[in-house]
Parts: sequence; structure tokens; C-alpha cells
Amino acid sequence: MKALARLDLTDAATFPSRRVEEWKYSDLKRFLREAPEPSGTAVVGAPGPFYDLGGDAVVFANGRPVGVKDYIASGDQTLRLRFISDATGTGHTAAARIVARPGARLLLLETHEGKGSAYVAHNKVEIDVAADAEVTRIVLTDEPADAISVAEAEVRLEAGGRYRQTIVATGAKLQRHETRLRHGAEGADARVDGLYLLSGARHSDQTSVIDHVSPNGTTSQLIKGVVRDEARGVFQGKILVQKGADETDARMGHHGLIASDRGEIDVKPELIIYADEVQCAHGATVGTLDESALFYMQQRGISADEARALLTHAFLIEVVDRIEHEGAREVVREWLTARL
Repeated sequence: MKALARLDLTDAATFPSRRVEEWKYSDLKRFLREAPEPSGTAVVGAPGPFYDLGGDAVVFANGRPVGVKDYIASGDQTLRLRFISDATGTGHTAAARIVARPGARLLLLETHEGKGSAYVAHNKVEIDVAADAEVTRIVLTDEPADAISVAEAEVRLEAGGRYRQTIVATGAKLQRHETRLRHGAEGADARVDGLYLLSGARHSDQTSVIDHVSPNGTTSQLIKGVVRDEARGVFQGKILVQKGADETDARMGHHGLIASDRGEIDVKPELIIYADEVQCAHGATVGTLDESALFYMQQRGISADEARALLTHAFLIEVVDRIEHEGAREVVREWLTARL
């Protein structure tokens, strides 16, 4: 089969269908057969959920940069990266590049903020983590139920570089967060987490490819999700350990809850190893809320809806608790609780 070109909203020939293995659970071609008309301008509006944490800002409105679109961190810095969509039936693309120089500590607070309806957004970010630098990337997505949204991140880690990621998704008509991370030098360390909370007919896909090409690299990944109504959650995780990447320690886990009769979760974990002396593992579970726990809580005067919300919160909060930055962790906790 001919290799698929990288997604380009101006060229319908690049829209993947279910026949493309990496997109088999998120058939973009089904929902988007023709290239959308370009989106017009948009107003930035409210300051975004991470505003109180301060720092610098890089903002895109309907794909257009409001000021600079690239950012270089050389010390202990905070960046709010905002992708704002305010369109109806049109499409737009944005691309940013983030560089953390040697020894830098960057808190990257990324939001995908949507208004309007039936728009198509394609947002891309490249992140370079130099030797002994650290980037913590927290992503919140809040988009209309009829939007199509694809977000791609290309992450490159150098020797001793550290990368921490947490994606929180609430879905859309089709919403996909794709992360491609390369352990490019010895001793790189990554945590690549995510959660999804879906209702209605929303769809969320979290796909990751983590490539270990150098020795002594570590990866930890925890994904949790809850689907209600007719929603669909997707997790595709692939960890590659290339020849020569000895002493790699890579672990991946996905755990999902289906809280309705018509909800769906599709999980595809992969672990491909070409090196020796590695410690690697992966696992996946999908289940339902504990009926005995629900009954116990209702017997003590808690309503059924509140009991479900509390159990859902307790299930998902493990991912949030892994966020090391206290301020960002509390914003995510409050943001998630409000949607339960």
C-alpha cells in the first residue's frame, strides 16, 4: 500500500480512513470527505483555564498566530500554549515549535478551546528537549460535540532529558491526540499519561508511538478513560525498543470504564523489542463501575448520580495525581471535577 501523506486539511487525498492501521478506530475519511473551506479570523476572548498560573503565552486563533508562534526556554519558565477555534463548518491548521535548551525547566500548559460548530482543527506542536532539560506538558481540551479535531505532538529527547505529559480529553465528533516521542540519547526519561471522560456520541482517540533508540531510557505511561451514553474511547499505544537500546525500562497501562450499554472502548497496546537486557511490560483492562460500591453508597443516602460521579472521579484521579506541578495539578483537578 502506498504510504499515506501527512495530514493536510487542504488535500482530501491525505485524509486517512479505517484502512490505515493507525487510524482504524478513528476513520477521518468517514466524517471528512472534502477539504473544508478555510476558517476566517477569530477573537481570542477569555484568558483560558491556566491564566492564573502566569507565564508567557503563545496563542493561535483559527490557525493564525497572535504574536510569536515559536518559543525557546532557557531557564525555569511557564508557557501557556492556546489553540483557539471559533468557526462554523470551516477548517484551520496551526503549528508551533517549542525548544527547551540544556538545563531548562519548562511548564507547558496547552489548551484546545473550541466555540462555534462543525469546524475542523489540525494543531501541531514540535517539542525539543535538550540534554538535562525538562518539559512538563499538560493538555486540556474543551470542544463542541460536532467538531473534528486532530492534535499532533512530535517530541525529541536528548541525553538526560525529561518529559512529562498529561492529556485530558472530553472528545468531539472525532477528536485525536497523537504523540510521537523519540528517546534520542542515553538516559532520557518520559512519562506519557492521559485520561478521557466522554458522554453523548463523543469520540476521543489517544495514540502514541514511543521510540527508544538509545540505551538506559525509561518510559512510564498510564491512560484511564470513562465512556457514557454512546461515546467511544480509543487508546493505541506502541513502544519500540530498537537494537542497541539496552537497559530500557518501559511500562504502559490502560484502564477503561464503560458506564452505559452502548459505550465503546477500543484498546491496542503494542510492545516491540529488538534489544537485550530490557524491562518492558504493558497491560489493558476494560470494565464497568462496581455495582456493589454503588449500592453501598446509595444505602448511605448518596444519590445514584452522585455515587457514579464520585466513583468515576476516584477512578480517574490517579492520572491527575501523577502531575508533579502542584498549581497545574489543582487546575486540572478542578477542571475535571466540574465536568463530572
